[in-house]
Amino acid sequence: MDVNYLGYLSKEDPLYSFICRKILPKVGQDGEKCFKVFQFSSSNNVYLYLDEATDLKLIGKFFGGQGVSKEDSVHRMEMEYRNLHLLRGYGFCRHPYYVPEPLGQCASINQVLVEEFCPGVLLTEFLVRAIFRGEEDALLVILTALAHFLARLHNHADVEKHVDFIPECRYFNKILLHLKRSFIVDEHEARELSRLVDSWRSEAVMWEDIQVLVHGDATPPNFLFRDDQSVVGIDFERMKSADRVFDLGRVTGELKHFYMQYGRDKCRAEPFIRHFLLEYAGHLPDSDYAFQSITRRLPFYMGLNELRIARNKWLGFDYRKELVSEAKLTLSTGLENNLR
Repeated sequence: MDVNYLGYLSKEDPLYSFICRKILPKVGQDGEKCFKVFQFSSSNNVYLYLDEATDLKLIGKFFGGQGVSKEDSVHRMEMEYRNLHLLRGYGFCRHPYYVPEPLGQCASINQVLVEEFCPGVLLTEFLVRAIFRGEEDALLVILTALAHFLARLHNHADVEKHVDFIPECRYFNKILLHLKRSFIVDEHEARELSRLVDSWRSEAVMWEDIQVLVHGDATPPNFLFRDDQSVVGIDFERMKSADRVFDLGRVTGELKHFYMQYGRDKCRAEPFIRHFLLEYAGHLPDSDYAFQSITRRLPFYMGLNELRIARNKWLGFDYRKELVSEAKLTLSTGLENNLR
């Protein structure tokens, strides 16, 4: 993981006092520390604190100052703190499935959550290596491990009730509105996409599965892999009960996006998408039926993810338009296949 060195944490900083009083006793440490501070290049609000004398590493994730109210920031901080505790109670605290231990939270210090540091190589790095170096076998191994991790996560359901597809349709329309306001989608495209989401809403298959616990933001920067093939999941502030394909569509949509953007060939992603889905379905009671059901629902969630990625202003305008076109194709083709 790439980090940028920022200097030392001042002993006058309230965070230093909070770490010494609340965090160090939980990790078996005491005495004065001298923390170097690093910012993760992939996130403006996540920092690494390193005491070189003891090699103690801590993660500080700040939820304040991100364009949301303090109330919302506190809620997100508390959600991630609670979700990490919940998952570790489910067994995600030992090989091969792991989430960081939440060590403390403090709303008055910019809504900070202090977590255990977990080393590993990001899924992002494996994708880049596969595209540019041809290390595709390594990517297949990693996708197998990720499929197993998500299958284990999805084994948990808060209640035995069917998927409510309405919130995902609302999320779709929220993204569509954003894209219209950013002039990435014109009026004709907006009408076409609205018609497509209405058609998906009437598909019975979108309502048939049982709600499960999903990560909620299953993107490449949120999964790390260790040499022993164990998987570390991070960033669980958006965890919720939903269709399992919400996560699967996010992963597969990102796979296609990487090969579209960097490999300039979306078809190169298809073997990896199929491998990932087959590995996942293999952990369900009736794997053949599960695979068929998942792949019928998948185009909606992949199309949704392609539109979500198209919101990113740091992507080129033409590529953002390309993502919208790909989303329309994914959504319409999926509907046609479901009618066969």
